[in-house]
Amino acid sequence: MSDQIKSGLNINLGNNCSRIAFGWAKKTFPNRKNLPGQIVLKTDGAFSNLLSFKDQKIGIASDGIGTKIELAERTGIYNTLGYDLIAMVADDLITSGIVPTNISNILDVDYLDERVVDELMEGLYAAANTAGIAITGGEIAELGNRINGFGGKMHFNWCSTAIGILNPNLVSPIDGTNVKEGQIIVAIQSKGFRSNGFSMIRKIMMENFGENWHEEPYNDYLNWGEVLLTPSYIYTPLIRRLINHNTKIKGIAHITGGGIADNLNRILKLNHKGAVLDNLFEPLESMKKLQKLGNLSQEEAYLYWNMGNGMFLIIEEEDWDDLNATAKKMSYNAKRVGFVIKEKIIKLNTSEKTLTYYSN
Repeated sequence: MSDQIKSGLNINLGNNCSRIAFGWAKKTFPNRKNLPGQIVLKTDGAFSNLLSFKDQKIGIASDGIGTKIELAERTGIYNTLGYDLIAMVADDLITSGIVPTNISNILDVDYLDERVVDELMEGLYAAANTAGIAITGGEIAELGNRINGFGGKMHFNWCSTAIGILNPNLVSPIDGTNVKEGQIIVAIQSKGFRSNGFSMIRKIMMENFGENWHEEPYNDYLNWGEVLLTPSYIYTPLIRRLINHNTKIKGIAHITGGGIADNLNRILKLNHKGAVLDNLFEPLESMKKLQKLGNLSQEEAYLYWNMGNGMFLIIEEEDWDDLNATAKKMSYNAKRVGFVIKEKIIKLNTSEKTLTYYSN
């Protein structure tokens, strides 16, 4: 993957730092010697992991909303961010077949505003109901000027940890070890930017529209701030239903930071496979507009954003009809977008050009 730094963020540097952090974390695994709960690990640096007990496998994932928070500060709309917070951790867990059961969250603020806290938690409550999980812990910490942001209202950072159990229909996690040449790849459409790529988004908007870019009209009904704040789909209910219906899912990729190729590669590389993606969802209109405003290449846009493709599932051909029917019933939009190949490359056929990445 090429080194891209136009947004002020270096994707490869971030991946390297994650590997460093995971390397130190992995050194602590022996501390569990003679304790219940064996660590189940196939991929170094995975977004979630499992502890295997005698009768149960328990998964844990942590993440945060990042700088999408600034959209709430700019628009004054706080009751949608809960969907982003839960999507980031619940959908990381479900990629392994782990059903999220509960979440704990940490809200760091500069000072307390009861109205803002109430709206944030109202949204978290709604998102938890959608995902079917309970909010079982949390912390609100006042950190003064260690926390800052846009405008004069309460500034904050919001992170969470989710816990789940391996779906009872599964003997082992879904980790890509059963991915084979010829299996089909299905994408579930996204409806927005989720919680990734906002450093690039804010840079583009500032350069084009100035300090109050969030007030710039997007169309006759919405401004840019409202469009970019679109809450994340939570894919967990769909995948949980598919597993419950015995759909034989071989691999799942949650398209977050690093885009399609980087995240799909996490599951393909275990069996040294690649993919051809020749029927992707078209990028959302807001993504096309931002790409044009920022003069971004296809390589850059598909690196920073999901480009309309929020989650990928690898399945056998015979399971496609049932998957598609289930997705429609649950108001998700699924599409066959490609297939697994034996070569260690990932090809993305976009509207402008074919992007080729080398799997490692």
